[in-house]
Amino acid sequence: MAVPKKRKSKAKARSRKANWKRKAFHSSIKALSLAKSSFSMKSNSYIYILDNLNTDSKLEA
Repeated sequence: MAVPKKRKSKAKARSRKANWKRKAFHSSIKALSLAKSSFSMKSNSYIYILDNLNTDSKLEA
């Protein structure tokens, strides 16, 4: 026969929720930082493919 599990305390639930939100917050900051560095094109740790600049110059000529 199935027995219901004990409930978790509100403190534990809030703690888990806070950790989950903190992880999401830090990953969003990291993603925003990565996007900013890729748009500035000053980062040395990425390889940028500049096909758009090459195709634009061919269209003008």
